[in-house]
Amino acid sequence: MPAHAAEDSSPARSSMPEAERFKATALGAACQVAVLTPPGRGAVATIAVAGSQATGLVASKFRAAGGRPLDEVPVNRIAFGRWIAADAPGEEVVVARRAEDEVEIHCHGGRFAAGAIVESLRAAGAREVSWDQFAARHEPGGLEADARRALSAARTERTAAILLDQWRGVLRASLEQAVDRLRSGEVAGAAAILNELERWARVGLHLTEPWRVVLTGRPNVGKSSLINAVLGFERCIVHTAPGTTRDVVTAHTALDGWPVELADTAGWRAGGDEIEAAGLQRAEWQLRQADLIVLVFDLSAPWTDDDQALGAAWPAALILHNKCDLTPFASANRPPGLRVSAVQAGGVADLVRELARRLVPEPPPTGTAVPFTQPQVQAVRSARAALTAGNAPRALILLEELLGQVPLPRLPSDLDRCS
Repeated sequence: MPAHAAEDSSPARSSMPEAERFKATALGAACQVAVLTPPGRGAVATIAVAGSQATGLVASKFRAAGGRPLDEVPVNRIAFGRWIAADAPGEEVVVARRAEDEVEIHCHGGRFAAGAIVESLRAAGAREVSWDQFAARHEPGGLEADARRALSAARTERTAAILLDQWRGVLRASLEQAVDRLRSGEVAGAAAILNELERWARVGLHLTEPWRVVLTGRPNVGKSSLINAVLGFERCIVHTAPGTTRDVVTAHTALDGWPVELADTAGWRAGGDEIEAAGLQRAEWQLRQADLIVLVFDLSAPWTDDDQALGAAWPAALILHNKCDLTPFASANRPPGLRVSAVQAGGVADLVRELARRLVPEPPPTGTAVPFTQPQVQAVRSARAALTAGNAPRALILLEELLGQVPLPRLPSDLDRCS
């Protein structure tokens, strides 16, 4: 987009007449405005204005280079010109009417240019909303609006594909099928659908939030080196001195397409200083929050009572025997587990595969209905519990509410008044 011109003969230099200002304010009162592009540096920013008077409001601020009125520009055709600013040349913009009640404004990227345009629209009475609130008006219901928001937070292609299926309606279709079964008295059929939905709930809740994997063990067994080996870069400080890791160190990655947060924790031992004790308290909190615990042991060191106690404390943990590149210390009590070498990366690929398998033993096939928010999962579980208790009417109400089929009390929005 060209830089601002030094001279400009358009009407933008003179302030807006009072009558036009009053008219613009009346138009803006019926509209919403939102910045659709993310914050930060960028070549172009996109602003959307919606409402029955959107074209009139934008037209009051926009002067096309060719002089053509905005309401004469066909939908989905662009118009180049300047955004009117009092006593200033105005920002060069590209404007497009996306629908009869929606207009997009494209200006220079960054916060300043977009912020100035939004502020001028707010001064005219428009109400600023977030991008996800604005996007929700295009969706057929709350489930699809939730999916659109979740898609923007998806961290991997795999999780985005699952969310895209939900946005395309597979979750809605499954819930509607359950509702139809209940309305026709087929309680067993509805229960089967809800059981299937609940089956995928744990995966669904981790489509935008990473799985938490916490590594723990005695000092100097190689936890930090293992995390670095999985990540492929030096995230954690590694040193031969025991107790190097005092605080919890986390890093994000993707394992087989699933978002994962790896946590390195302080080594478990008695007799440490006050700082190390605080680190162990934080480690214990992380372990309680973990989706998967990995117990790391030193294959080259003797098996100890402390090792045995760790294994007993976390019986569901994945067992790793590190330092398999060194001479192993024979021990009859050592439990079976994966053998790896963080230094030589031996067995790391097997470790990554096992982590992914433990987190998601059975990935949902393409096109599977997956609830992916806490309210969705809670509604499904509550409906299933109601069926178990023999209360089919209650289950029906819960599912209808989730689908938006039960009208709920709400305050009218600006867009309601526009229609």
